[in-house]
Amino acid sequence: MRTLNTLQPGKTLLALLLGLALSAGAAASTPLEQALEAYAAGRLEQAARGFTQLSRQGLPLADYNLAMMHIRGELPKPDLAEARRLLERAAAHKLVRAQLALGQWHEQGLAGKPDLRRAVHWWGLAAAQGSVDGQVQLATAYYLGRGLPQDMGQAAHWYREAAKNGDVGAQYLIASMYESGLGVDRDLRLARYWYDIAARNGDEAAPAKLKELDARLQGA
Repeated sequence: MRTLNTLQPGKTLLALLLGLALSAGAAASTPLEQALEAYAAGRLEQAARGFTQLSRQGLPLADYNLAMMHIRGELPKPDLAEARRLLERAAAHKLVRAQLALGQWHEQGLAGKPDLRRAVHWWGLAAAQGSVDGQVQLATAYYLGRGLPQDMGQAAHWYREAAKNGDVGAQYLIASMYESGLGVDRDLRLARYWYDIAARNGDEAAPAKLKELDARLQGA
């Protein structure tokens, strides 16, 4: 099957958060902004101190960022058990990025054996909150029967949700499921609709499928 988006928690997120937290050219004002700015500038010790203080105050985003520093070995004494504790606390506060990171943690078996059942649990929580990455991961788990029983109806549901939220791979896949009647009632017009959206969003295979479907629909 086609390759879908992969999760990439790490420096990219911190840079994004820094961009959201700080207006252009403005100096960091809150403790979180100061910690994020320190991290972006490579002042890891200062960033760790800031995140640790905020974590002790119960800030989920600080828990997440500190956990990522443990995982990436950016602290003097990286501790995966502590990273997991911090991620689970942040995830319990419904921080989607932490839920996704825990899904990846269990999928890869970061501190032991992979546990796809637990991975699916966290992806499901993220998906329910509208996370496109969570929706794609959950859909793929249902599609392949990884970590839970195979269920094409649920796979179609979550690919459709991800497609509505703009994931190009999901747009192509839900189109193909409508075309073949896999997990949904066969509907060539809905298949065409999603192939068209995927093509407009840059999917390389979608234009050929769109042309093929147009010929079939015109001949029907």
